[in-house]
Amino acid sequence: MDDQNKNLILATALSFAVILVWFLLFPPPEPQQATAPEVAATTPVAEAAAPTAGASEATAAADAGNAADTTEAPRLPIDTTRLGGTISLTGGRIDDLLLKDYRETIEPDSPTVHMLRPVGSEDAYYALYGWAPGAGLTADDVPGPNTLWTVETGDTLTVDTPVTLRWDSPAGLIFRRTLSVDEDFMFSVTQSVENTTGAQVSAAPYGVIARHGIPKDRKKFFVLHEGVIGMSDGELTETSYEDMADLPVVAAEGAPAEVKQVQENGWIGFTDHYWMATLVPAPGSSFKSVEKYYAARDIYQTEAVLPTMTIAAGQSAEVTTQLFAGAKEWETIREYQKAGVLKFVDSIDWGWFFFFTKPIFIALHWLHGLIGNMGLSIILLTFLIKALVLPLAFKSYVSMAKMKELQPEMQAIKEKAGDDRAKMQQEMMALYKKEKVNPASGCLPIFIQIPIFFSLYKVIFVTLELRHAPFFGPFQDLSAPDPTSIFNAFGLLPWAAPEAGTLMATIFLGILPILLGVSMWLQQKLNPAPTDQTQAMIFAWMPWVFMFMLGSFASGLVVYWITNNTITFTQQYLIMRSQGYTPDVFGNIKSGFKKTPKDAKAEEAGKPGKK
Repeated sequence: MDDQNKNLILATALSFAVILVWFLLFPPPEPQQATAPEVAATTPVAEAAAPTAGASEATAAADAGNAADTTEAPRLPIDTTRLGGTISLTGGRIDDLLLKDYRETIEPDSPTVHMLRPVGSEDAYYALYGWAPGAGLTADDVPGPNTLWTVETGDTLTVDTPVTLRWDSPAGLIFRRTLSVDEDFMFSVTQSVENTTGAQVSAAPYGVIARHGIPKDRKKFFVLHEGVIGMSDGELTETSYEDMADLPVVAAEGAPAEVKQVQENGWIGFTDHYWMATLVPAPGSSFKSVEKYYAARDIYQTEAVLPTMTIAAGQSAEVTTQLFAGAKEWETIREYQKAGVLKFVDSIDWGWFFFFTKPIFIALHWLHGLIGNMGLSIILLTFLIKALVLPLAFKSYVSMAKMKELQPEMQAIKEKAGDDRAKMQQEMMALYKKEKVNPASGCLPIFIQIPIFFSLYKVIFVTLELRHAPFFGPFQDLSAPDPTSIFNAFGLLPWAAPEAGTLMATIFLGILPILLGVSMWLQQKLNPAPTDQTQAMIFAWMPWVFMFMLGSFASGLVVYWITNNTITFTQQYLIMRSQGYTPDVFGNIKSGFKKTPKDAKAEEAGKPGKK
């Protein structure tokens, strides 16, 4: 195969790789799907599957798909510094929750984030609790998703005032449910039963989180997990909505389900980009962890089913579990982990490079606490990272400087060898050995930089702390693309910039993507150019290709990339100067260097200059 064909294949392969990465990072938007029909208020009461007496292995909880419309149900208010909403007395559900600290957009009048919604609303999403009947009981004897509770104590759920609900069953059992909440996002739910029947009975307490349909605002981005998330005795489980439909059908559940027995510690629920609702049984307690999907009603459900409890006549029993429903704030979740929730910090999607992602985020979080500006924190973090990898990069930059200086000799060897590639490779290797140059050492900074780049990208895209984080001027959300554009002269002309993510926004770039392209071009001028003309042409175009590709990335990531390129250029320039090579970025394009005065005097004197 001749060189021309090889070059063509190489160019095609590189182009295909760029296109493939582009479509992986930016998949085309899915067509809008019709809104799932609302569940009618007349939906029948659920029938919970009944475990047998003493069946600690019971798996069946209430079918939330049969939960009635509660938009008009009697309610109790929730009012804390950080949470608002209501509790439905129908089913005693926590199904209306607002996150007071967060808004949908950066606009001051933007709506507050509405996390949980009742059945009958679009994107219904709620938590409910109950008891599965055991020996001596039927489904009518225990509270289910549509049981109408009465208020025994309290009129508003606050941090200081819990509320207690009561329901007297036809069988003579008295059920109570006490709800409390802390100053952040953790609810405590104490379920109790008092047996006044005169006979021994058994029942299994459970908690359920249900979602009606896939959330409309789901990102569906390959670097982010949204769906079921759970921890089972130290093992993290993540299941996408699509994969839930492919779970094996469990006879006891009558639906695709995944059932796990947790021995001591665990939790299960749903995670979104920035929010999460999770059932958290008491640390040290066993429970059945269930995730399942009701295809006929398009309902996704997670359950924590506790062992069956036997209640003797005249006796009482109670159990307390927790429900996290709120924002995935690292500091807040870490405090819950310290309090006993096993590996709760892993509910944040740290990704494959978690060993980089976690320390990078912690460092960024610490810097932001000191500086108070996330953009400046990203810049300072980039300086710290570059300082840490400088010892590894120093030898690479020295080798790259020598490779740049050897380019005229390498070109002469190529012309001399002609089509004899074996001879050319042999003479090239002899030249490298003579000059003590390793041609592969220039790749080291790239190999170091790739996992750091993806880890920082993960941090900026996934973590809540970057959401709506301002920098300066027009850059008020570092998790969003650059809002400026050539289209309106970066805000000087009286019309709006193209909407982020559109083709127009990709073509009419903003300030940050342009700076990115320039910084990549400057950095490239210090690197040895490939001797092959086709490869050299491809590499010459790469800064401008990436300028358009990365222009629609989160602006915080582009700030990092610009800073990284600028620091790399400065380091490499200074290191080359320290080795006696003077880069001429804008002058001698072929070699990229000028002789230093010292080298020139040495040549005039017939002595070798510094290599």
